[in-house]
Amino acid sequence: MNSISRPFPAEPPAQPVSALTMARAAALDRDLSRASPREIIATALHEVGRDRLAVVSSFGSESAALLKFASDVDPAIPVVFLDTGWMFEETLSYRDTLTGLFGLRDVRTIHPLDDNLERDDKDRDLWFSNPDRCCFIRKVEPLARALKPFEAWINGRKRFQGGLRATIPVVEAEGERLKFNPLANVSPEELKALYSKLNLPPHPLVASGFTSIGCMPCTTRTKPGEDPRAGRWRDRDKIECGIHVSSEAADSH
Repeated sequence: MNSISRPFPAEPPAQPVSALTMARAAALDRDLSRASPREIIATALHEVGRDRLAVVSSFGSESAALLKFASDVDPAIPVVFLDTGWMFEETLSYRDTLTGLFGLRDVRTIHPLDDNLERDDKDRDLWFSNPDRCCFIRKVEPLARALKPFEAWINGRKRFQGGLRATIPVVEAEGERLKFNPLANVSPEELKALYSKLNLPPHPLVASGFTSIGCMPCTTRTKPGEDPRAGRWRDRDKIECGIHVSSEAADSH
């Protein structure tokens, strides 16, 4: 996918949601409130078609489940992966492993714009001095660019992850797009059983205590009894990278 070499604003612009998109999302959410992840993904595919639907995956600690379901429905659905430049080598290897295992035919690795990195993070220390801005130029803007061709997208958020995710619907409206959350209703126990039943390979870092895996400088191991996402931006007043914040904030009010 070609990059657009122009600077972006300091904060992502608000995404107005049309009444039609909101009504469409609400109707689908009602219909799919008790549907299985495969049924939700199949419905998303039916609603917009393969060329207008994307799966966004971090290839993180729980990504194999969503990608397995998507590949069962159609392995040619485009999969978007944001390579921020700070990914663990284990994550890049896991991406390649799952791509081959599930026969994913269209995995698109998206990078930050060189102009943005040169302007804002020449010394590669923005993650420490301004993590919100770092997430914006490395995740939020690249995802906005990657999703331009698509009418709907699928992600792997779950209600049990807590925080702003605790009340996510199965389907929501985000700007003019539909956003599908096929794993919203899945419990930790169900997810663990799924990995065992389907013999899904874990992320290589899970065995060493990483329960939620993002960029290397901002991800730490979690301690027994901690929230699974406690290792993300530890000791910072930050719980999300920003690619989900706009819709979740709307949902929480």
